[in-house]
Amino acid sequence: MRVVIAEDFALLRDGLIRLLSAHDFDVVKAVEDGPSVVPALIGHRPDVAVVDVRLPPTFTNEGLVAAIEVRRQVPGLPILILSQYVEPLYARELLSDGIGGVGYLLKDRVMDVSQFVDAVRQVAGGGTVMDPEVISQLLVKRAADEPFTRLTLREREVLALIAEGRSNAAVAANLFVSEKAISKHIASIFTKLDLPPSEDDNRRVMAVLAYLNSRTAHSA
Repeated sequence: MRVVIAEDFALLRDGLIRLLSAHDFDVVKAVEDGPSVVPALIGHRPDVAVVDVRLPPTFTNEGLVAAIEVRRQVPGLPILILSQYVEPLYARELLSDGIGGVGYLLKDRVMDVSQFVDAVRQVAGGGTVMDPEVISQLLVKRAADEPFTRLTLREREVLALIAEGRSNAAVAANLFVSEKAISKHIASIFTKLDLPPSEDDNRRVMAVLAYLNSRTAHSA
């Protein structure tokens, strides 16, 4: 699987190269500044890109802007964004095209190698991966809203895990219940939030994130 990395911090960039190479990824290009991102991704058309939000020269949002531009030119090109801090606005911008094949993780998640590698593979496969801390903030923003208040505590727990991109089996394992129970919770959640049911994991995640982001978008 071919990967392009965009990260300015040399130690982290080299660490990502070694980590991904050790897990059978082929790192075809690694760049360290914003202006290099679009040419690298358009030129190499990787299976997935890992891009830092803040890159030189201004260290603001060069990586995010480049990611959005690349996906405008090559719709659906899988990109996993890394960020030092939780910034829900960036998550919303990344999800704006509604296609999938996107991820937003805090850099600390790289320390959990298996979780990080799984996230890269999931994004490469067209899935959507959001950092649990981002989901937590979005859930807090919606906590007092109708129809969100209709959800039980367990349904909110299930919702948070769904929004992280977890399958029914993974949600069930995390909560120590059966998959059948999780299926019932998910059906109830979608009914209460007026979201169309879907058997497709990625469309399910996108629907939930669209709902969670809707209030944030209006208040930003």
